[in-house]
Order: sequence, then C-alpha cells, then structure tokens
Amino acid sequence: MIEKAVAGFEAAFGYEPLGVWSAPGRANLIGEHTDYNEGFVLPFGIDKRTYVALSPREDATCRVSSDIDGKTYETDLTTIPTDIDWALYPLGVAWVIREWAKGGFDAFFVSDVPVGSGLSSSAAIECAIGIALNEIWDAGRTKQEIALLGQKAENQVVGAPTGMMDQTASMLAEADSAVFLDCQSLEAKSIPLNLEPRNLVVAVMDTQVAHRHSDGGYRVRRESCERGAKTMGVSSLRGLSVEDLPRAQSELSDVDFRRVRHIVTENQRVLDSIRALAAGDMKQFGELLLASHDSMAHDFEISIEELDLAVEVAMRTGAVGSRMTGGGFGGAAIAVIDKGLLPALEENCKSAFAAKGYGEPKVFAVVPSEGARKER
Repeated sequence: MIEKAVAGFEAAFGYEPLGVWSAPGRANLIGEHTDYNEGFVLPFGIDKRTYVALSPREDATCRVSSDIDGKTYETDLTTIPTDIDWALYPLGVAWVIREWAKGGFDAFFVSDVPVGSGLSSSAAIECAIGIALNEIWDAGRTKQEIALLGQKAENQVVGAPTGMMDQTASMLAEADSAVFLDCQSLEAKSIPLNLEPRNLVVAVMDTQVAHRHSDGGYRVRRESCERGAKTMGVSSLRGLSVEDLPRAQSELSDVDFRRVRHIVTENQRVLDSIRALAAGDMKQFGELLLASHDSMAHDFEISIEELDLAVEVAMRTGAVGSRMTGGGFGGAAIAVIDKGLLPALEENCKSAFAAKGYGEPKVFAVVPSEGARKER
C-alpha cells in the first residue's frame, strides 16, 4: 500500500512525495452514539488503513487525489471547501488547521478500509492527513489534539454531527488493545483484549448497505439526545445514571425517552465490559454486546434488517457475542468468535442473506492494530 501511494502520487503530480503517513479504520466494540453525549466508548484500530503520500508546496494551493475516483481536487487555505465528495475530509482538516500552515500541499490517498461499512473510513482519511500536516507544518500538536481537529473538520466542513470516538481510536490505537475513552474528560486508556490467547478474533460482517453520517437519521438522534438532556436539567446525558430513567420516562416523550435510555444504559455497558474483559469473563462480555445491539435496534432504532440478521447468524454460528457497529442505518456488525469458526460464519451469513433476497455480505476478521503513524 505504501508503494501504491507513492506510485499514485508520482502519476498524479509528476514528482516524488516527501513521505507517507497512515491511519487505521476502527471498529467499535461497544459504546455507540455515546461519544457526542460525553459518555464512554471502547473502540480499536483495525488492520485496514488509509495511506497518504504527501509533499508540501511553497504556494497556498492544496491538491488531493486518490485511486477512489482518479480525480484531483484543488483549493486553497482561504476558502472552506464544499461539494467535493471524499476530498472534503482531507481538505476540511487542512482548513481547520490553516493557522499553522506553512504553504499548501499535494497529497495522494490509497486505502483498504471499506467505505460506508461503519469502520470509519472518513476518520482514517482525516487522521492520516492530520498527522502528515502536523509534521510538515511543524504544528507540534499531540495525537489527541489531532483527533479533535479531525472531528472539528467532520462537524464544520463535512456537516456530519459526529463525536470524537472515531478519530481518537484512529490516532491512539495500540496493537491487541482497545481504547477506553471518556468523552467528557478526554482521558484515554489502553485496554488489553487478549483475544489471541483465547483463539478469538473480531469478525466484521459487512452488509454492503452503505450509510452516510451526514444523512438526517444521525442528526435527528443527536437532537433527541440534546432535547432529553435539556429537559432533564443536565448539560449532557453523561449527567444521568440508570437510576434517573424512571424520572426520564415520566418527563420525556416516548421517543426521546428511548433515545436517552439507550445512551444511559450503553454507558453502563461500556464500564461493565471493561470489568468483564479485565476478569477474563468473555461470557458476560458477549452478553453485553448482545444487549447493546438490542438497545440500538429498539431504543435508538438505528439497526436495519440486514444487521439484525448478521447478529442472529453470528450467535447461531457460535459467537461469544455480536452487535452492529458504527453510526447505523447500514454498515457492518461485529462478532467476537473463535478463529476456527470464521469459514462457517462466512458461509452461514451468505446463505442467510441470499435466502432473504439481500445482497451478498462480506465477512472478514480484523486485528486490533496501531494508530496513526509515519510510514516512510
């Protein structure tokens, strides 16, 4: 992939890049839609990455290209980019950190992170360009600061009201570990997963139903959460506990209550999951994954029939636990499952989807991997 990025850069711009940087996609073990509610999340970086070959320019021109569509998008740092498809992500990051700029840049991207699958291909782009620009512009930002700038670009430029989980996982991930992030204090801690000694892997069941965070469903859920917090007299839903739910049910509309209940109980599930992992209690961890999916399907209403089917098939195949991952309305589900059951999981998913008349899913394992880094 590194050589592919270099070759693409040379073909697009006619000279050799200064360097290559990369950042991983992420899968979220548990803690969905809790990030923008200042709650808890437990994602990890995956072994599928976005690579950017990049060189600085002396003028203010910013050019980005990729093997996605073969086009080159060009802007400068004085104008907020709009309506340029995937290029909004890297150019949006450049725009939000323009005060540190020491000129423009040329950049070429390649990636093996599936797009629209809930594995945060957008954050991988943002973090790869972020760590590259941080170096060439000598900005001196920490990895956590770069993650927050990526979120800012997604919120302000792309128009997706996402939290900071995806970018934080892509920046701070470590091998064989998950990132426990407190989205209120921004404290991050590495949580060992120890999957390999148990012969377990995280399988991704990509439904091939694409989603986009900037679509209305995500925004409506966020607005419901904000409305619930305001009615309950807290600055965010992090301020509520399970004990507050009876009062919430009496004061909120049915829809807003169910949205709030998902966030409050999901925060508790993240904390319970960390304790279960520390104790090596994979049975309890699996039960928490299933409870999370049930909450997303019925309280937050972001699952779809294909995701529900994938979870059902995974459990029938022998998974420890399974749930949809990502923003919802499409994308992928994950399953923690014995490595030896992967072929059966793939076969069972494909036959179950075919029987329902759905498109063929993709099933593959992901390995918890290192976060954003310079490659060469």
